[in-house]
Order: sequence, then structure tokens, then C-alpha cells
Amino acid sequence: MSYQATLDYLYGLQKHGMKFGLDNITRLMDACGQPHRSFLSVHIAGTNGKGSTGAMMESILRTGGLRTGLFTSPHLINFTERIRINGQEISESDVMGLADEVRELSGRIDDFSPTFFEVVTTMAFIHFRRMGVQWAVVETGLGGRLDSTNIIHPEVSVITKIGSDHCEFLGNTIGEIAAEKAGIIKQDTPVVTADQAPEAMEVLTRLAREKNAPLSAYRKDFFSELLSETDPLSFTFRSAGVLANIAIPLRGEHQVTNASLACRTAELIASGHPEMSLDIKGGIEGTRWPGRLEMISDAPPIMIDGAHNPDAAAALAVYLKRVLGRNYKRIIAIFGIMADKDIRGILGPLMPLSAEIIFTAPAYGRAASPEVLAAEASASGRRHHKAGTVAEAITLAKALCAQGDLILITGSFYTIGEAREALGLKGVLTRLRE
Repeated sequence: MSYQATLDYLYGLQKHGMKFGLDNITRLMDACGQPHRSFLSVHIAGTNGKGSTGAMMESILRTGGLRTGLFTSPHLINFTERIRINGQEISESDVMGLADEVRELSGRIDDFSPTFFEVVTTMAFIHFRRMGVQWAVVETGLGGRLDSTNIIHPEVSVITKIGSDHCEFLGNTIGEIAAEKAGIIKQDTPVVTADQAPEAMEVLTRLAREKNAPLSAYRKDFFSELLSETDPLSFTFRSAGVLANIAIPLRGEHQVTNASLACRTAELIASGHPEMSLDIKGGIEGTRWPGRLEMISDAPPIMIDGAHNPDAAAALAVYLKRVLGRNYKRIIAIFGIMADKDIRGILGPLMPLSAEIIFTAPAYGRAASPEVLAAEASASGRRHHKAGTVAEAITLAKALCAQGDLILITGSFYTIGEAREALGLKGVLTRLRE
């Protein structure tokens, strides 16, 4: 199958939409010889912080000389970002070969229409087996209980911060959403969780008890102490032992929580596998993960962040309040948000911090129009601008930018992915960010 045919095949699978349940992925795993059983794994669910926590965890595992796999979504620029071996993205040729292989396998199954994410999950697991992966860090696509990645039986389950997102699929209350995320908890398997809202923690505690799964909760069973608020942040981690002065290469105080989850998970893995020697501090400090408070230009200063729900926007606002006045005079904000998101909840913490506001829309069918976003600003009396494309928004932001200003691009991974492309970072399979 040619590269163009691969793109057309994968893109065409989105017509099947989202299907929740493990029937399809079970049939796919059976058809390709159970590749998910060929490696040990860490499984990560949650609303915010999954990618950062997963990247830190994979980096820690690599310090033990292990051959690692990392499966995440969505991607920012290149489809190849989703599947990594020892920190390196899968090659385009391997994507084409795997897609062709899974397509052929699927064709042999009667009355079978797999979704995009089911096919990509299968591609990842086949690739992990073929490349001799010993440990894989696997991020859920959506939810947990019925997510296709839930076919694995991990050594540790990790649940990052839970908030309101994808309510149309996961439930309208934090408790309902927590129950879906907690679906990755397995019998007798340790669980590590961030500090959660009481309603979420009650659900996680109950379900962990039912599965006899030992639960480690941040700020209850393990702790961190922030040592420096300037970039890079540093903290001390306290649990079974003490790890002092760990520097986090990712911006934002919320990354202390994510790093602490990774540290505790690594402790549990090391205790269950005494033959392993992990450099937890070195692994955290060696993490690289784009799209999260990432500076992609210095002249003018341009930062991107994939804040796509209210909790992520609130975390971004905390960071901006810390640097505004200290590092920058004004913020020029570009917002591009999906129509099915909590637009008001995302804009609410960020608009008051923005001296100039530009609304735009990435080239994706689910994107809210600039006019819809602008209605929120008009309701609050905020002056704003509109731009038809992300590239046009960046051009306008540069024209408005004065010495000492920061251009911020946020609201969706689609938006920041297009921003990177507009600034010269070319994409591969860019239509498949979902």
C-alpha cells in the first residue's frame, strides 16, 4: 500500500466514528497473535496530564537499559508521534507497512468495521512486539473502561487528574467520569492516582478496593515539595524514599503532580522487579514532551499549549499569572477551540489575562467558528479580533506584538499543531490528529 493509500485508508476509518467496547480490539488481537501479551506495561488514564506523565514514565524506564514503547494520542504534527520506541518516533515506512498488515487482517474477519483508534492501537502493539519492546507505556484514547487500550493487563495503572471533558461519552458528573477512567484498574494490580476531587476519589477508592488493587494517592501516600518556581521547576519527592532536587524540563506547576505520579509508579515497578535499576531523577530530568507550555519561537516569543478543557485552561492561567509582569508585559492570545468543548470554561480563566484576543479555527470539522468564540468575548465586553485560519491569526498576532509581549496559542491540540506547521514545522498525516 502506497503512502497516499495509507493516508486514505486511515483517514477513511474515521467514518466509523467512535465505538466503545473491547469486542473489536479483542478480535484484532486474536487475529494478529496477541501482541499485547509480548510486553509489560503501564496504563494511563485521566483527563489532563496523561501525555506528560507517560513521557516521564517512559523516560524513567529507559534509564534502566530497557527497550521501551510509548503509545499516546493525539499527535501535534506527525502521525508518527503516536508510536515511539526508545523515545524515537516510528518511521513513515513502518506506518505504511503496519497499516497494510492490519487492513489485511481486518479483511479476513467477517462483518467487521474497526475504528481509526482500534486500528492504530493494533498497529502500535504489533510494532512493539516486532521491535522487542520490554516495557510499554500506554495512554488511553478516551475514557478507560471501554477504551481499546484496555485490552492490556498492566503492572501499574495510573490515573491522572480527572475533570469534565468528553461528557457526551463519559458522563455528566465527576463521579461518572471517574468510574469510566477507573475502568483501567485491574484485579490485584497497583493503582497510582493524582489528588482528585472528593467525588472522584470516592469512586476510585471503592473500585480499587473491589479489585483488591493497592491504591497510592498523591498527597496522601506520596508527596512532593516545590523547591523553585522559576523555570525549570524543581521539587523533592517523598514516598518510600526521598529524591531531592528533581528538575522538571516541562513548564507549569501542574507538572509537579505529573512528575510525582511517574516517580511513585517507578517505585512500584522497581519494588516488583528488583532486577531493574531505574534512575528516577535522571528519567524525569531527561523528559522531552512538546505542546505543553512550549516555546516555539523567541523572536517574537510564541508559546503553545494544548489546553482543551477548563482544568487545563486553569493550569495554564496559573502559569501565566506567574510569568506575567515578571517576564512579559502583555499576552496576545490566539484561541482555536472545538465546538463540542466547554468554550466558556476554557476562555474564562484566560481572557482576563490577555491584552489582545484573536479567535480563529483550525481546519477541522469539529472546530468552533471564530464568530462563535467571539460571542463569548462580546458577552463580557472584551475587545477582540477574528482570523479565518491559524496562520492568519499568527500573522495578526505578530503585527500586534510589541517588545516584551508574549504570543500565546491555545485551545486545542489541532490549533497548536497547525501553529507549528504555520511556523515551518511540516506535518505528516496532519488530518489524523484525533
